[in-house]
Amino acid sequence: MNSSSVNDPVTTNTSNNDNNVTTTTAPSSPSTPFNTATATTATSTTKRKTFGNAILVNPAQQKNPLLRCIHNVPYEFDDTIKPDYVVGATTGVLYLSLRYHRLYPSYIFERMAALSRMYVLKILLVLVDTDDHHSALRELNHSCLTYHFTLMLSWSHDETARYLETYKAFESKPDDLIREKVNGPDDNDYLAKMTDTLTNVRTVNKTDVVTLLSTFGSFQGITKASSHELGLCPGFGELKVKRLQQALTQPFIIHDQQQQKP
Repeated sequence: MNSSSVNDPVTTNTSNNDNNVTTTTAPSSPSTPFNTATATTATSTTKRKTFGNAILVNPAQQKNPLLRCIHNVPYEFDDTIKPDYVVGATTGVLYLSLRYHRLYPSYIFERMAALSRMYVLKILLVLVDTDDHHSALRELNHSCLTYHFTLMLSWSHDETARYLETYKAFESKPDDLIREKVNGPDDNDYLAKMTDTLTNVRTVNKTDVVTLLSTFGSFQGITKASSHELGLCPGFGELKVKRLQQALTQPFIIHDQQQQKP
């Protein structure tokens, strides 16, 4: 009897201790490493998106032909971004082909509405790949005003890629590089001289001069550029390229030739 009464409390106490150990240690052991790993992953993702020097590309754009035309800046895929491309810490880009827009007209408006409050600079980059594009562009322009987007047009995949590269390349450049000088041009300023010279060509404006100099480096580089290379610059269509090359290559005309005839 005594032996039995002594063993019962020991058995009961042992089972109580086992329950206490199980209750105390089981929940806390697996949860701690999981939370730490989650926090580490979130931190590393944020750093990569903020400080990376590459264009971030949505995986939905993986088969877009324009990716083969991006040569001057790196790009990488990121499945956490909402726009199609991120070319700066506060700059998001939606890409649209007018041919695709004709088949699915509501697609882009839903995406613009979802992105309207996410970036400081929001760009709608449209590839004009249809002949009848006037009505579609008017509608898109109206939506850009509504959702505070900047509308950019391109007529080829090469030109579209140059826009993305330019936005990324100018991400850390000072804004006074393309800002108009308030105090007037300085005679010793190379940019002012180039602007005064090249804007004499019809349809070439001050923004075009900055684009040419940033792309080719100097006036000599501009004169040696081919028609294809000039056409890849943002804002340069076939007509503008033709007029610029004519101004740079045509000989000077002597107006008094008729007076020299006998």
